Amino acid sequence: MPRFLTLADVAEILNVSAAQAYALVRSGALPAIKVGGRGQWRIEEQRLEDYICQQYAATAQQAAESAAARLTLT
Repeated sequence: MPRFLTLADVAEILNVSAAQAYALVRSGALPAIKVGGRGQWRIEEQRLEDYICQQYAATAQQAAESAAARLTLT
């Protein structure tokens, strides 16, 4: 895989729309740079991998919190 990915590449890897990938970049959730005269976004492969790992950790934490909440209700 190349060092830098396009928004289309990121969208394909995450199985989301290009608009959703763009929203991740615009919100700052997924670090990216603008390159070229037209300011096209590029995402470093390692930054995408870091984002994916962060999302796994956040999902695991949410699942643990949900499980703990269910246990306190019973």
